[in-house]
Amino acid sequence: MLLSAVCFTVMNLFVKYLAHFGGGQLVLFRAFGSLFFTMSYLLWHKIPILGNQKTLLISRGLVGVTSMGLFFMSVNYLPIGSAVSLRYLSPIFATILAVVFLKEYVKPIQWLFFAMAFGGVLMIKGFDSNINTFGFLLILGSAVFSGLVYVLINKIGTKDHPVVIVNYFMWISLFVGGILSLFNWKTPQGIEWVLLLSLGVFGYFGQLFMTKAFQSQATNKIVSLKYVEVLFTMVAGVFWFSDSYPIFSILGTLLVIAGLILNIWYRNK
Repeated sequence: MLLSAVCFTVMNLFVKYLAHFGGGQLVLFRAFGSLFFTMSYLLWHKIPILGNQKTLLISRGLVGVTSMGLFFMSVNYLPIGSAVSLRYLSPIFATILAVVFLKEYVKPIQWLFFAMAFGGVLMIKGFDSNINTFGFLLILGSAVFSGLVYVLINKIGTKDHPVVIVNYFMWISLFVGGILSLFNWKTPQGIEWVLLLSLGVFGYFGQLFMTKAFQSQATNKIVSLKYVEVLFTMVAGVFWFSDSYPIFSILGTLLVIAGLILNIWYRNK
């Protein structure tokens, strides 16, 4: 899980550094870098690439690329640490959507934990002058669509291989990102080619390490380490981009993480 957090942190920092290329181009390179691994895996293991539930797989890909694109756009307007922490609201939106569409039951104390997290969001927005309203709306939109991704994956279940799901996501991202890039293409220079292509590499291995961690027998013990990514990204953002965070913004971030971790702990218990 710590390796996953490091990989996602590096990807987040590169996204922030390369934000001038625009969301479409970042989505394109993010997908291109990951497709090398997903296609190789499926072909090597002779797993049918098209899967079984094509409508759900395409829907998951479209929702996923929307979430990713909004996140990439938001870093133009927000400190990278704030963008990452606010995007982690997705489990809350996933729960709300699951209640509506999957008829799942949520206990009252879990809503209390969610209220804690939203209280943290209000602190971040209210006390951090660096939080641009448009960027704030973009990242909330990203979190909502990310929550919908969880619901769709739940619907897909085990009838399709996890790599097939990711592969659909990457191909759709490549297609959407490619179309959007046509309208605002900027030719990378020198090391920028490497950094852009590495988005997919770090994103893929971040997902791989996280999956391996969740497959371990100690899920309840390591799941909270997932949120170390927020801390890593905030600290790195201070040193690389000279980001600054007011004390109430930091407290708000901790409140968001605490609410999410308490919900996970209670649900597992």
